[in-house]
Amino acid sequence: MAATSSRTPADLLRHAPLPFLAADVGGTHVRVGRVQASDDDAHPIRVLDYRKYRCADYPGLAAILADFIKDGPAVSDCVIASAGFPLQDGTVITANLPWMLSPKAIRAELGLDSVHLVNDFEAVAHAAAYVDASEVLQLAGPAQAPRAPTLVLGPGTGLGAAVWIPTDRHPVVLATEAGQAALATNSELEMQLVREMLRTRSHVSVEQALSGPGLRNLYNALCVVRGAAPAHASPDAITAAALADADPLAVESLQVFCGLLGSVVGDMALLYGAQGGIYLAGGILPKIRHFLIGSSFVERFLDKGPMREALQRIPVKLVEHGQLGVVGAASWYLGHKT
Repeated sequence: MAATSSRTPADLLRHAPLPFLAADVGGTHVRVGRVQASDDDAHPIRVLDYRKYRCADYPGLAAILADFIKDGPAVSDCVIASAGFPLQDGTVITANLPWMLSPKAIRAELGLDSVHLVNDFEAVAHAAAYVDASEVLQLAGPAQAPRAPTLVLGPGTGLGAAVWIPTDRHPVVLATEAGQAALATNSELEMQLVREMLRTRSHVSVEQALSGPGLRNLYNALCVVRGAAPAHASPDAITAAALADADPLAVESLQVFCGLLGSVVGDMALLYGAQGGIYLAGGILPKIRHFLIGSSFVERFLDKGPMREALQRIPVKLVEHGQLGVVGAASWYLGHKT
């Protein structure tokens, strides 16, 4: 990773005001923006235009970016936020994308000067400082927290997490693969569901329960435990049935999902010392915000024995900003641009 510059985005505007591409690549959608540094310190990233694409509709990221840049001001630089494990040649391995991701190949195919890659939730963590109060929903804890490590995570096609760490000079962001950690349970029903999932896999990770596909895994396992035939084939269908109170098993599955999420977020808060707060970003959470509020999420978050009092002091907020990944990727790029 490139050395971090101490220049602010406003400084960079004066020296390099040209727009550039910022892309947030998820397992289901790619969000692309043409962005530019701004001289407004409160909003240092200006999104000039923005579009969302379905991954399954395109043969690769280069085709998506080519479609986006055919209209509007020319760009020569691009930053991509994506989950996955980067190889030495820059190619990214990820289980949630339908195609390979190679910054080198994208640069050559589109004739760009540079293509940079950053972990998706590392990018989101960089954007957290730019989220307005109107764009968050307070779930737990006080409104304010000390300047301290801040956890950003969210379930989508997978589960991503990163930690924003303040320092005397500039913040550092720790990218993680927390979604691949083993899932812990603390109820008999959750143990039954994990045992059922272990029939078809040797390892049940956090994201195999806490993601869109994870909700489907929970629902299918619950149907087996309850001796019922599944009535829904997709996470969206399960969610819709639960929110409409149209299927008791869908409702119960979403309740288990929210409880497990609270428990996992509490574990991560303790593991990473996230005294500066927790942002739940993106994925399916905005769709189920009212269900989440009425669920066991907060109680499970706090249910950590003697650490309950410490967790009560940590703000937990749901981020509503739809362009957070794009803004975060742009912020990371401006902070690392030499």
